[in-house]
Amino acid sequence: MKTLLLVDDEPMMLDLLTLYLSPIGYQCIKKESAREAINYLESHHADLILLDIMMPEMNGLEACERIRQTWDIPIIMLTAMSEKSDIVKGLNYGADDYISKPFDEEELIARIEAVLRRQKTETGKVTFRGLLLDQDSYELQYNGAGILLTPKEFGMMSLFLNNQNKVFTREHLIISIWGYEVSTEDRTIDSHVRNLREKLRKAGFPADNHLQTVWGVGYKWAGKGTL
Repeated sequence: MKTLLLVDDEPMMLDLLTLYLSPIGYQCIKKESAREAINYLESHHADLILLDIMMPEMNGLEACERIRQTWDIPIIMLTAMSEKSDIVKGLNYGADDYISKPFDEEELIARIEAVLRRQKTETGKVTFRGLLLDQDSYELQYNGAGILLTPKEFGMMSLFLNNQNKVFTREHLIISIWGYEVSTEDRTIDSHVRNLREKLRKAGFPADNHLQTVWGVGYKWAGKGTL
């Protein structure tokens, strides 16, 4: 059973999150302040932290920074602060993902599962229906034959395979692959996706079935492989 550390100064929010997450097999530890959460981590294990930002004494950004100095635990910011600048700041402070309140229950669960899956496969190999992505050697193979990718294409492929069925906006892909400080246009993402699809097709992999365009939003990798 995975342990989730829920950190929010509103007891009703903690109860609501527990109501959503406990029935699907997560052990939920509720803490009403960042200091309580850090004290808990001193002697207990957590697989993932859901962290509010707007809290008294120590806010979520400060807590995230403190936690990152000692523990390598995935952190998802769960907050009412939803401006782009807030999201970028949260990710820069070390958060793995950022969800705005009010949130959709299914999206919350999917994001938690994706972050946990990514943590599990951050190093090592990911397989998917004949594809083998080796994240240590930066190699992609299909049925044993190598597929030559650029570093950006490899980063994109790794992101998709580690977050199957999650829709990525072009902006999210730009931030994840190119970084926050780089000025990149949406059509650059479209061009890289086209090239990636073409390389997969040439290798014999049915790219169009899996690397899908979500019109008006971005892209996703459809289907689940074996990690």
